[in-house]
Amino acid sequence: MDEELRLPRPPGVVRRFWAKHPLLADILIAIVCLPLSVAPTTFLAERPLPAPAAIAASILILGACVLLVWRRRYPLVVFAVAYAVSTFYLLLLTPSGTPLLLVASYSLAVYRSVRAAWIGLAVGVGVLLVISFALFAGGAISLQVTMNVVLGEFATGLIGTLIGANVRGRRRYLAAVIDRSKQLFVERDQHAQLAASAERDRIAREMHDILSHSLTVVVALSEGAAATNDAERARSASRAAADTARSALTEMRSMLGVLRDGDTDAPLAPTAPVCPSDTVAAAQRAGFAATLTTTGESDLPPAHALAVGRIVQEGVTNAMRHAPRATRIDVRIDYTDEHARIEISNDGAHAPQGLAGFGLRGLAERTTLLGGTFRSEPAGAGRWMLRADLPRPSGAST
Repeated sequence: MDEELRLPRPPGVVRRFWAKHPLLADILIAIVCLPLSVAPTTFLAERPLPAPAAIAASILILGACVLLVWRRRYPLVVFAVAYAVSTFYLLLLTPSGTPLLLVASYSLAVYRSVRAAWIGLAVGVGVLLVISFALFAGGAISLQVTMNVVLGEFATGLIGTLIGANVRGRRRYLAAVIDRSKQLFVERDQHAQLAASAERDRIAREMHDILSHSLTVVVALSEGAAATNDAERARSASRAAADTARSALTEMRSMLGVLRDGDTDAPLAPTAPVCPSDTVAAAQRAGFAATLTTTGESDLPPAHALAVGRIVQEGVTNAMRHAPRATRIDVRIDYTDEHARIEISNDGAHAPQGLAGFGLRGLAERTTLLGGTFRSEPAGAGRWMLRADLPRPSGAST
């Protein structure tokens, strides 16, 4: 099971505590704001308010402070009520600042949007400006009081909005970083799975090519040794079968050595290319009339040379397995400046083979990976033709 993405703990014990208990934090903020909002209209006021006005102000302030408990869920409502409190104070001709507007502006920027906070600040200050100048025009308040009210509320709302915008931006940045980290974590696992799947496919192809050819030759030699009455020919066939099996074991050890844990001497490169002449010679020892014709220079890169050897090996093996009565197995390899063409034909085909076998599918995949083409089809007159064209990579020696 994949390990989970581990993130560092947030700094600060106090910050982690408040992050885990948001409701408690909002209740404490409401409790602190209540006396600071009531004080300007009571014992800090220059002149006491009439009883009805004082009661109305107290109820409005209490309701606004209680709403702070839900400031994360309804920040716009809290913001509107905070400006309503400021407007009510102004209409009572006792303009005074309260922390409600600071907290409300901060909450609107963090829990709604920065754009909404700036728009709310402009609208709220605009409304206060209009009411203040209307009262000034009517002689209710002086110009100094008007300017103090507008500038004071604007400064309070601006501070809250700037702090909220900074906090929201930081949260969005951290969320984006964490989201990207999670994506990279998932992509790393996906790439590992794809790499493991590709490696399994490669190993499966190599094991099939090695075992299929070697076991086919061993079976043919063993059947020939059992069928002949010539003791010397039987011994020769048995020795050839043992040599083939031993060669197959050597190839498998070389290929699978990289999978052994702690084996620093295991080869990290692909196994050595299989020589087509060795494949044809093995078929000849098994009693098949196999021939090899080569034209051009076989100076291919290791991957292409390995593919040529495997294609010849699989084609000859299929002819030995599926066309045991074939009188000829002809292998032709043409090396040119543009490509390497491999043709393997036999005259003992009796049923369509297509690409149903794992070996032919593996050859088709191997050829496609190198940008070539692969065909396995009847060639008429009871013959079967396997053909592969591998383009020579640019810059290769000619």
